[in-house]
Amino acid sequence: MSTTTLARVQTRFPSAVAAAVGLAAGFGVAQGTGVRALGGIVFAAGGLAAGWLWYRRRGAAVAAGLAVAYVAAFVLAHVLALGVGWPAWLAVGLVTVAVAALSWAVADRPASTL
Repeated sequence: MSTTTLARVQTRFPSAVAAAVGLAAGFGVAQGTGVRALGGIVFAAGGLAAGWLWYRRRGAAVAAGLAVAYVAAFVLAHVLALGVGWPAWLAVGLVTVAVAALSWAVADRPASTL
């Protein structure tokens, strides 16, 4: 497999999935194991994977903006769950959908053929 083929294969994976897995699975691991640090590792791994894809597809500025949104979603989930009193899974689900949709719209959506 040539380098260009490998690069194309690696970048076909949707960054929205990596971001969603980082948020939802990070919460699930922290909740399921009771070890928040393990959830943090999953969250960081999902963010790094998505960030690499964002950078490859749209460059450093877009990757930085989406990374800020990813971390802001993490914080917002805590605010909604702890501050507002929403059920934790509802808060995490809402921010996960929002970040995945933003990631898809900015970095994953195919270019228009118009």
